[in-house]
Amino acid sequence: MSRVSKPYEIVERALELSTADGCVVVADESSSANLRWAGNALTTNGVTRGRTLTVIATVDGAEGTASGVVSRSAVTADDLEPLVRAAEAAARGAGPAEDAQPLVSGVPVSADFTEPPAETGSDVFAGFAPALGDAFARARSGGRELYGFAHHQMDSTYLGTSTGLRLRHDQPNGTLELNAKSPDRTRSAWAGRATRDFKDVDPAALDAELAQRLGWAERRIELPAGRYETLLPPTAVADLLIYQYWSAGARDAAEGRTVFSRPGGGTRIGETLSQLPLTLRSDPHAPGLESAPFVIAHASGDGASVFDNGLPLAPTDWIKDGRLERLTTTRHSAGLTGLPVAPSMDNLVLDGGGAQSLEEMVAATTGRALLLTCLWYIREVDPATLLLTGLTRDGVYLVEDGEVVGEVNNFRFNESPVGLLSRASEAGRTERTLPREWGDYFTRAAMPALRIPDFHMSSVSRGV
Repeated sequence: MSRVSKPYEIVERALELSTADGCVVVADESSSANLRWAGNALTTNGVTRGRTLTVIATVDGAEGTASGVVSRSAVTADDLEPLVRAAEAAARGAGPAEDAQPLVSGVPVSADFTEPPAETGSDVFAGFAPALGDAFARARSGGRELYGFAHHQMDSTYLGTSTGLRLRHDQPNGTLELNAKSPDRTRSAWAGRATRDFKDVDPAALDAELAQRLGWAERRIELPAGRYETLLPPTAVADLLIYQYWSAGARDAAEGRTVFSRPGGGTRIGETLSQLPLTLRSDPHAPGLESAPFVIAHASGDGASVFDNGLPLAPTDWIKDGRLERLTTTRHSAGLTGLPVAPSMDNLVLDGGGAQSLEEMVAATTGRALLLTCLWYIREVDPATLLLTGLTRDGVYLVEDGEVVGEVNNFRFNESPVGLLSRASEAGRTERTLPREWGDYFTRAAMPALRIPDFHMSSVSRGV
């Protein structure tokens, strides 16, 4: 691919080839590295690279502007013109796009637009791998078996448009999932971390945390379904609030289809959702959670518009001091609802003003409470209330008067994250966390633990 081997050259050439009224080109370059281990020993490792090109053509007509989108991977120089023509043909064969807007313009060019893509490789694990080996030795001597994987990916996105935008964003993304099991496999504990570079991941600390949880599980206590005071760790809070975030589209709310719809019409913006001073926010420049500072949309849908590509993103409070402040909008849905333009972003932070760690919240517990490890298999039951169901996993522990006294059975739960926010009685210290359920899709989250007085465990689950 000598003539157009660099990503920015691919973008420029595709724009040159366009004969449509408007054109957006998104080139995504990715590289990844991974480690896997089982039974206290590394099993596999690998490095991959990939390239995807998306061309969005817009065609003006008497009834409005149509759009056509075509994406292909492993694009070569010979593929460029057929790809551009395919996008143009798709646009000419489509009806007017409901979300049509003028393509974004006037955004300063990224200084590094012509630089090579950022890359990752096995060297990202240079400090982590030896520390993991030490954790294997400690686990082996302690009668534990460690299983899991570490994955690091670097995505470089180059975005160019016929209106002059030339934008670039590099996104590192690392995840670690670690399971500890007893030799007879009757006890299991999980811990996960999200990271940009694996320099802030401590396998020894994770192994110590898992060893403590396996120790708690030596005593088994059976509990029935019911409502229990429950301590939700940051990972569980993240899984629930990410789903809430995905469900917070302004248009659906204004049209009466979601939990954020106001009875009688309109949205619930301005309503108090929590008596705690909780602030749910996104910020592309949040330290440690940095994400794209402009819209990258490969397709139009309920929460995104290809016409918004390149639109600058700014810090946004979705909930502020317990009050619903914003719902997500594209420029199109903002116009329909009369609400401010507030595109979704790729990170989420919940601040509750608390200073206690989860361990301190456990110690401060009076009476009985449950301490969860994580949630999984989360599914929506009712969009009108955002009722979700799912299962607990890898350890539910009974707390009595500030002490963990044993492990209890798993449960199926039925709860709405909006309802949980309204009933939460305490929020701990906000910390970066890895969502267990949504970790393949959304990793940049920081959440506090939450104390829920009456979390609904709807039935007993016999699964792990």
